[in-house]
This record gives sequence, C-alpha cells and structure tokens, in this order.
Amino acid sequence: MIFMVPSLLNDLLVLDLTRLLPGPLCTMLLGDYGADVIKIEDVDHGDPTRHIGSQIEGSGTFFRQINRNKRSLAVNLKAEQGREIIYRLIKQADVLVEGFRPGVMKKLGLDYDSLAGVNARLIYASISGYGQLGSFKHKAGHDLNYTALTGLLELSANESGEPVMPAVQIADIGAGSLMAVIGILMALHDRDKSGKGSFVDISMTRGLLPWLAYAASTLFDGKGLPGRNRGQITGAYACYNLYQTADRKYISLGALEPVFWERFCQKVEHPEWIGQQYDPQQQKKLLIEVQQLFKTKTRQQWVKSFAEVDACCEPVLSLDESVEHPLSIENHFWLKNKVANDHVELLTGFPLLFSGNPGTLRLQPPRHGEHSSQILTELNYSEEEIKVLDSRGIIRSGS
Repeated sequence: MIFMVPSLLNDLLVLDLTRLLPGPLCTMLLGDYGADVIKIEDVDHGDPTRHIGSQIEGSGTFFRQINRNKRSLAVNLKAEQGREIIYRLIKQADVLVEGFRPGVMKKLGLDYDSLAGVNARLIYASISGYGQLGSFKHKAGHDLNYTALTGLLELSANESGEPVMPAVQIADIGAGSLMAVIGILMALHDRDKSGKGSFVDISMTRGLLPWLAYAASTLFDGKGLPGRNRGQITGAYACYNLYQTADRKYISLGALEPVFWERFCQKVEHPEWIGQQYDPQQQKKLLIEVQQLFKTKTRQQWVKSFAEVDACCEPVLSLDESVEHPLSIENHFWLKNKVANDHVELLTGFPLLFSGNPGTLRLQPPRHGEHSSQILTELNYSEEEIKVLDSRGIIRSGS
C-alpha cells in the first residue's frame, strides 16, 4: 500500500552512513517527508538491525520500522574505489549523517573537512554518544549509559528508590534521532542564507539536557529533585498518579489543574477531596483513598465512567491495545503495510502533519544493496564498470 501526499523535502539528497537506531530513524523521518535518502551499508552484512526480529522480504522487523523511504547502496568504504563512489555522491548531496565514534570517518578520509572541500554546501551531521569534544568522546556507550550520566535515570525510580530500566530508548531517539533532525534542518536554513554548509555535532548525552528542564528547576530553587513520590509529577500527589483497578490493570490520572481535579472529584462523588488537591498534609491519606476507589471497578468500567468527563483520566494500555485504540485508528498512528504473501505489517506512522498532510510511504525498506546498480548508473558508471566493482567486492548489488 503506497500513501502519497505533497512532499516538503523532495529537493534534498541525504547520505545515511548510520546503523542501528539513532541515525536510521533520523534519516527515515527526512525520507518520510520527501528527501531522497541513500542508505550506505557495508558489503558483507549491512546494518545489524537487518538481522533483528522476524524476517520479512529479507529484512528483520526492527530494520523495517526505521528504514522505509530509503535506497540501499552496499559499498566497501575501506577500498579506494568504494570511497570514490562516496565522493561522487558528495558532489550532489545536501546532507550526510554518520554515527561512528569520533575519528573513524577521518581515518576513511570521509570527515567533514575532507568532504567540505568537495562540496562546500554539505551539511554533515555526526551522531555519537558523548559528542566530538572532551575526554569521553572515544568511549563506548549505550542509551542506558547516557541517561545514567545525565541524572535522568536516577530520577525514574521504583517504590524502593531503585532506578528503573526505561522500556524505550530515550537518549537514542529523543536526544539522538530527533536532535539530529532539528540540527540538520537548522543547518539547512542557515545554508539558505549563507550558501555554506556546516558540521552538526549531535551528542546523545548532551541532547538529554532539555528533558531535564523541570527537574533542574527544582534542583536550583532548593525544592529538591522530583524523584519517585517526591514531586508533583512523580507520584507525591493524588491528582497526578497511576492507580490499579479491580482487574489489576491501571488508570492514569493527570488532573493537575484544579478544574480537572474538581471534575474528577464531582464525578466520583467525593467533593470533600477538592480542597485537598495540593495540601501536603493530606496527600498520604488522599492517595490511599483514591487508590481504594479505583479498585472498586475494572479498568474498562472506569473508561466508560469517564467517557463524557474531561478530567484527564485515561487507561494505561499495552502496546497492542494502543494500536487498536480509537485515537490510533482515527488519527492513522500506524501504517498497515501489505508485503509478501499478503502479510500485513504495522509500521509506526508519520509523527507530523503539515496542513493536515502526513509524510509519504514511497519506498519499502530496501534489501541489502538493492539499489547499488541503480545509484551507480545515476553517477554515470557504465554497466561494465558496475559489474567489475561487484565482482571485486567493492559494491554489492541487491538480489
């Protein structure tokens, strides 16, 4: 199934030299809104995520979630002839995104200074764990390490005060993928004015700083950090909390503003709670009473009860429940993509709407090296030259 709407970035050529999650998600978002994204992979195995999850049309399910709207070029960057292919592409490219440790691209002769000499308008975005500066720049790391070092992980604790393992990659996506998109678009805007490209340094640790704005505000005004059961939005108040229901499922109550809390209290016939909303002396008792209330009905019964009451009271859904929720269906949060053997896979939908229009699904997630021959033809390589490069392992043509 192909979804087509007007594209915003269809004049951009993006070279994606990244693997795993942060970079590929960044470039997919650019591709979703029209950019021509060429995914550059090694000739042997390609992006490691190709092998994660069930295989659909030769690619793992994780790879397929973050690599649609791309063409795959499999090339040996360690070979001079392979780098020559990249140099030819650079002359035409608007953006290059890479996710190697600092210094790796320089060893290959593909660092920003080298490529800016070929194309002064190039936007060069580097995504790394700790950025291009400082003593940590060469250290290995993963999402858990980045959230740990910024203090974000310690803020998310269980009832015993122990840090909780996040269920999603906060730093990889929020501080890596999304910050990279923002940085690239800013650099493109600046290029429109200056005519020159630039180097964008995306640190997945540094990119977590905006996530800490509320916590930092409490730290520096002497109120103490908003850890578990200590802050307004971390469990200390009954009006903003999670409650177990009679069927051992959960409801989220987010009635921070007095108007919503009042509506909640009136609906559950406890008007005496209204004035206790932010009374610190009443919170322990109030938390127990509200919890006891929610345990009197099942989650679905509470959903029905609050269906017509705007009190910021919503069920805690599992992912499969969320996919089938009216909010997801009505707003097309998920794409139903028909692939081989009439199999229908669900792909995450487009996060932004422009004048009501989402992104586009133009290209299926590519097979390893699927577009190598096509791309080289566009670079004016002859059919014979392409065959020779393929036979020598400089490229891999898709099958």
